[in-house]
Amino acid sequence: MEVSPKYPRWIEPVGIDVEKAEALAKELNISLPLSQLLFRRGICTFDAAKKFFRPSLSDLHDPFLMKDMDRAVARLMGAIENEERIMIYGDYDVDGTTSVALVYSFLSTFYSNLLYYIPDRYKEGYGVSLAGMHWAKEKGVDLIISLDCGIKSFAAITLCNELGMDFIVCDHHKPDETALPPAYAILDAKRSDCEYPYKELSGCGVGFKLLTAFCLKTGRPFEELLPFMDLVVISIAADIVPITGENRVLAYHGLKQLNVSNRVGIRALIKVAGFKKDLNISNVVFGLAPRINAAGRIDHAFGALELLLEEDESLVTDRATQVDDMNSSRKDFDSRITEEAIAMIEAEGQSNARTTVLFKEDWHKGVIGIVASRCIEKYYRPTIILTESHGLATGSARSVRGFDLHEAISQCEDLLEQFGGHMYAAGLTLKKENIPAFKAKFEQVVAASIKEHMLEASLEIDEEIPVSRITDKFFQIVEQMAPFGPGNMQPVFVVRQVKAKAVRLLKEQHLKFEVCCPDTGQRISAIGFQMAEFYKGMEDGKTFDLCFQIQENEYLGKKTLQLLVKDIKFVEELSA
Repeated sequence: MEVSPKYPRWIEPVGIDVEKAEALAKELNISLPLSQLLFRRGICTFDAAKKFFRPSLSDLHDPFLMKDMDRAVARLMGAIENEERIMIYGDYDVDGTTSVALVYSFLSTFYSNLLYYIPDRYKEGYGVSLAGMHWAKEKGVDLIISLDCGIKSFAAITLCNELGMDFIVCDHHKPDETALPPAYAILDAKRSDCEYPYKELSGCGVGFKLLTAFCLKTGRPFEELLPFMDLVVISIAADIVPITGENRVLAYHGLKQLNVSNRVGIRALIKVAGFKKDLNISNVVFGLAPRINAAGRIDHAFGALELLLEEDESLVTDRATQVDDMNSSRKDFDSRITEEAIAMIEAEGQSNARTTVLFKEDWHKGVIGIVASRCIEKYYRPTIILTESHGLATGSARSVRGFDLHEAISQCEDLLEQFGGHMYAAGLTLKKENIPAFKAKFEQVVAASIKEHMLEASLEIDEEIPVSRITDKFFQIVEQMAPFGPGNMQPVFVVRQVKAKAVRLLKEQHLKFEVCCPDTGQRISAIGFQMAEFYKGMEDGKTFDLCFQIQENEYLGKKTLQLLVKDIKFVEELSA
C-alpha cells in the first residue's frame, strides 16, 4: 500500500527570467539556484539584494508619513511638559504586552507620571474596556495611549472623552469601513486615509514609530530606542505579521538586540525556555511567545508584563518560572480541548463541510485560538472555536492558506455583537441563540468563495536542486536571507529521484537516513520528525522525491549540515 505524502499538493516553483537571474548571479557572485531564489522573492537587482541581505535602519520610513502622527506627538509632548498623568493601555497577548513594555519603559527613562493597564481577558474581554476607562479616571489620568487595540473601541473612547481624558490609538487591525472612533489621534496604517508606505506593522511596531517620531520632534537621538528593539522583534514574531519591508528591518536589528539584551526578564525567559544559542524568529515563536502569552491565557497578562518590565534580577527567576508553569497548564488545556473538538467534528460527520464552527460552554477561553489552529492541522478548513463568556459566545477564528477569514466573518456581521482581526485570525462575539444561524451562514459564505485547492494542505517549493548543490557555502548564503517568517519563509528545496541509505527509526516515530548524490557519492544526513510511515518504503529501496529545508546540526561540538524533511513522495522505479 502506497504511503501518502504529508502535503497532498506540492506547489512547484514559479517560472522566472533565467537570463536575468544568471546576470544577477554573476553580479552577486552567487550560484544560479540562489539567484533564482531571490528572483522568486521579488529581489531582481543588485540594489534590492543589498537592501535584502543588509537591512539598514536608515531604510525605515519617516514616521510622520503616518496619518495623525503629528497630532499624536504634539499631544504626548504637551502631556509631558504639563506633567499630566499618562496611561499606557495594551491588549493581553504578546503584541499588546510587548507594546506596553516598550512605550512605558522608554518613557519612564525620563518621565515618571505614568501608569499601565492591560484588560482582564475573562472579565473585560478584547479591546479597550469601559472598566479600564473608569479605572483611568479614578487614577487621575489625562491621556491614554492604546497599543494593539482601539481601532474599533467606539463606546470606550466615547466614554473616555466624556470623562475628560484624551485618547491616542496605536493599532494595526482593520478599521471599521464606515467610521473611526472619536479619538484625539489614530495611528493605524490600515485606515483608508493613511498614506504610510508600509501597512503590515505589528501593534508594537506602531508604538515604535510613535516613539521614533517623538525622538525626532524632541531632539532625542534615535540610538536611545535601540535597546528596546528586542520587544519589537518579539511582537513581530508572535503576531505572525509579514517579515517584509519595515518589519524585516525591525526584525533583523531586533534579533541582534534580543541576543545581547540586558532586559533581565527576557534573559530569564530565555533560560526557562532552554535556549543556549542565539535566538531566531522560530525560537521566539515557539519558545518565548507562548510563555509570554500564557500569563494572559491562564490568569492575567500583568504577570508577563511585569516580567518584561522588571529590573531587579533577584525577582525575575521566580516570575519566569511562574510564567513557564502557566505555559505548561496552557498545554494541558490545549490538548484536552483539542481532543474534545476533534471528537465533536467526527461525531457530526461533516466530511464535505467547508468550515468548522464548534461551541462548548466550559472550554477555556485562553486556548480556543490554539485549538482552532490544531483543528485546521487535521481538517484544513476555516475554523471557529466558541466558548461562553458573560452570557455570550466568544470565539477565535483561524483560516487556511489564501483565504480571507476576516472578510468572510464580516459578511455575517448581522449575527454578531462584535468582531475584528486579520486575514488569517480573528475574534468574535455573538449571542448564544445566534450560533446555529451564524454557523449556517458562515458555511454558506465560505463555500461560495473558497477555492477547492485552499482546502488541501500544500507545501510551496522554492527551488529544485541536486544533492551536490547542498554545500556549506550554499547554506551560509541561504542563512543570510534570515530572518525568516511570513513573506520570507525559510526556503524549501526539492531533490528528485533519490534513494535513502542507513535508514533507521528514532523512538519508533522519527525517521533518520542519508541521501546519496549519484554523481559524487556525497552523503548528507536527513531527519523527518513524526514520519515513521515512510520507513518501510525507504528500507525497500524505493526511489523518492524529497522536500526539505537545510539546517545546521551540532553534536559533540561538531557542526554538520542536515536536511529537515518536510515531505516525501515515492515514485516509480526507473528500471521497472
